[in-house]
Amino acid sequence: MKSLAATATLAQTRQSYDFAVIGAGTFGAWTAWRLKRLGRSVLLLDAYGPGNSRASSGGESRVIRMGYGKDEIYTRWSLRSLDLWKQLALRARQPLFHRTGVLWLARQDDPYALATEATLRKTGVGFERLDRAELDKRFPQFAFGPVTWGMLEPASGALMARRAVQAVVEDSGVEYRLASVVPPSGKSRQASVVTAAGEPIAAATFVFACGPWLPKLFPALLGGRIHPTRQEVFFFGVGPGDRRFSPPSMPVWIDFGGEAYGIPNLEDRGFKLAIDRHGPTFDPDTGRRVVTVKGQAEARRYLARHFPALKDAPIVETRVCQYENTSNGDFLIDRHPEFDNVWLVGGGSGHGFKHGPALGEYVAARLTEGGPVEARFNLATKEKVKKREVF
Repeated sequence: MKSLAATATLAQTRQSYDFAVIGAGTFGAWTAWRLKRLGRSVLLLDAYGPGNSRASSGGESRVIRMGYGKDEIYTRWSLRSLDLWKQLALRARQPLFHRTGVLWLARQDDPYALATEATLRKTGVGFERLDRAELDKRFPQFAFGPVTWGMLEPASGALMARRAVQAVVEDSGVEYRLASVVPPSGKSRQASVVTAAGEPIAAATFVFACGPWLPKLFPALLGGRIHPTRQEVFFFGVGPGDRRFSPPSMPVWIDFGGEAYGIPNLEDRGFKLAIDRHGPTFDPDTGRRVVTVKGQAEARRYLARHFPALKDAPIVETRVCQYENTSNGDFLIDRHPEFDNVWLVGGGSGHGFKHGPALGEYVAARLTEGGPVEARFNLATKEKVKKREVF
């Protein structure tokens, strides 16, 4: 990426910054992007690079949907974020968003789906409510099993994750450097942090947006509050000339009752299927990124039950990524309790990627304008007992 290399050279010429943002995933990159638009000097650092294979913001694709049960704040953030992702795609002249629609699959009296329906109506998000007969007619490639109704968000879809986060960094105009950072030490205000190579980075404010690396950098504070988990993703090859599993015939789909979600055959990379259940504890630096026999078997069982035409489809790609979960799934946005100019931004919890643009606006506003942080994002609300409430 030539532009990132060029900005890395520029970064070494400046002595001090208004903000140093550590972590160039969707949270860090969009925060840096917004701070730069506000006229601040910004240095963005990442240990492995934007969209790298270890990052929670890496990989092929991510769902962007408006439904979030009763959590209206996330619906509104998704709406805002989708608009900004589309604007970025126009500037970057790249297909970063695919409008496939997002199909919610629900059981009878499903409380989360019913709350989602109410929130979508309240916020004015367009959707269709489909009974079982309509689902069967419109999406014959599904075997819906216990699903009794659904909702289709026609304007939602999928983001091309790795490509999109790299485009944010390129579009931001910030100074970027490939480097890892040693955790700050001492108390109160930090004049600088130091890279692993021993180079000091001076800034007025430091934002650590390191995703699954946050508990490694701040183990005493976050070791029991952010839990990286191992998540396996499978891409199945569709038959030659078979368009049933590609847009526009196939939307993104979410089956929280069956603990799974999927993305259609985008850009001919395969039909993506993931089990949406927290996996075992995982180290983002050293964890083994090869799928397990057990995970493959579970994915195939789900495929055979719900997409019988693909039951013998070959696996054409796999991914092992990670969620960095807070106790309940809400994000972490707060000042470090021991450093008055260090902020912690993370806890994407498996649903954070889409929200990068809106979160970046929110964090930048707190950093430049002040004001209280929404209570649900405070460090004080991040417990050591897992109680997943936000999906």
